[in-house]
Amino acid sequence: MAEQKLTGADALVSTLADNGLDACFANPGTSEMHLVTALDRETRIKSVLCLFEGVATGAADGYARIAGKPAMTLLHLGAGYLNGGANIHNAKRAHTPMINVIGDHAVDHRKYDAPLNSDIMGLAGPNSVWIKSADNVKATGKLASEAFAASFGPVSGPVSLILPADTAWLEGGEKGGKAQLPQMRQTSAELIAEAKEAIGKAKAPVILINGTALTEQGLAAAARLKAAGVRVITDTFYWKMRRGAGVFAPDRMQYFAEGAMSDLEGADLMLVAGTSLPAAFFAYPGKPSLLVPEGCETLDLGGADTDSAKTLLALADAMGAADIADPMPLRKPDAPKGDLNAAAVGASVARHMPENAIVSDDGVSNSLPVFLSTMTAEPHDWMMLTGGAIGQGLPLALGAAVAAPDRKVIALTGDGAGMYTNQALWSMVREGADVTTIVFVNHTYRILNIELHRTGAGNPGPTAKDMLAIGEPDIDWVSLAESMGVEATAVTTAEDFDEAFEKAMKSSGPKLIAAIVPG
Repeated sequence: MAEQKLTGADALVSTLADNGLDACFANPGTSEMHLVTALDRETRIKSVLCLFEGVATGAADGYARIAGKPAMTLLHLGAGYLNGGANIHNAKRAHTPMINVIGDHAVDHRKYDAPLNSDIMGLAGPNSVWIKSADNVKATGKLASEAFAASFGPVSGPVSLILPADTAWLEGGEKGGKAQLPQMRQTSAELIAEAKEAIGKAKAPVILINGTALTEQGLAAAARLKAAGVRVITDTFYWKMRRGAGVFAPDRMQYFAEGAMSDLEGADLMLVAGTSLPAAFFAYPGKPSLLVPEGCETLDLGGADTDSAKTLLALADAMGAADIADPMPLRKPDAPKGDLNAAAVGASVARHMPENAIVSDDGVSNSLPVFLSTMTAEPHDWMMLTGGAIGQGLPLALGAAVAAPDRKVIALTGDGAGMYTNQALWSMVREGADVTTIVFVNHTYRILNIELHRTGAGNPGPTAKDMLAIGEPDIDWVSLAESMGVEATAVTTAEDFDEAFEKAMKSSGPKLIAAIVPG
């Protein structure tokens, strides 16, 4: 029997599957039809339809943060890429491996500048750690293997593989083989010795951490450093951290620049591991951009390409820092009562969250009380909005649930943030994803109202107020969720929320709780 010839699309997806990729979040169009049928034939890859590209890219991010390997997205031309761009930006800031397969016009068709033609290289390049176009059918498998490896580094992140329609449909594709994955960089012994010496001379040393330092192993080493006199702080927003009972809880860099600078006052040495020196999210009149106190020395122990968990372990060993006992005993709050607010929501989440749950945090101004309340809850993983582009929470939760169908996923989102990607609810139902979504409903962009005053933009008039409010008409989250098949309820008291959340944790499948909180 003659060997079956591969199309370019077959070679691409089978090469990715050979390398262990097993999930695709897709919003395809005409130019991707041969990729769609190739995925039909490649049974090792689970394909999830998303109704908006921002859901597909956010879900691929959430999947990789939990699975530890990239998912594939299937996007329709440059316009489709742009629709998914905000959550690709977030994924790049999280250093999440992701393979964006972007369909393009056939090579010979590009010159006619059809209505959907665009410079995909120019559009996707800035948010890609690697980008190439498979303009030759024989190159598809090789480039797929190369893309898989590039998503892991040297600095991990989203890659873009452009597939013209004719390259996809032509026969002559060849598999690309197993990718050689890069290894994370290790901090040198000389730099560890320099850090030890600098800490010995400092009066108030701090170390800012991210990356693998936020795993349980990395946090155990961080706990040793704290016991040895080094204050440990995480970035304000990070890719994923293990938290809860039995896990060391580092401090967290404050969001507002003046709060961060006040919190760091007196620090005379700042080390960074798995990240970079902290910068304010925005520039403000008369406030600093770099969040390092005046006169504070800095020492870079390695950025996102470094295994920061091993960096912390090496530093703790060099300092002779002793192991410490369980720093966080399990402690759950009493049932909340009275008015519903973010603190009451946090108490309920801490009370009922099961062990090994996953939290996707896009709650903007309301998520901090929940974050603080769950420090001593059952051990869990907490994922954050790393790039600041809201609308990530629901897709991130969808991807996490696909990666770990046996774990409870909790999505925290504001009503403004949730409206960016509410289509994720539909995909949750279609996939039977075990996600409980908590929407903080206050009918306003609360964070922007805070920022309006902080930027010194002046007193808001009617136009400014209208641009920061999302009431009139009020969004009915229960009707919205139910229209897509999600079981939903709205609550206005702490008691009702506690009851609804406990019920959601004891059942499976997608749920939504609209928590009506103060604006």
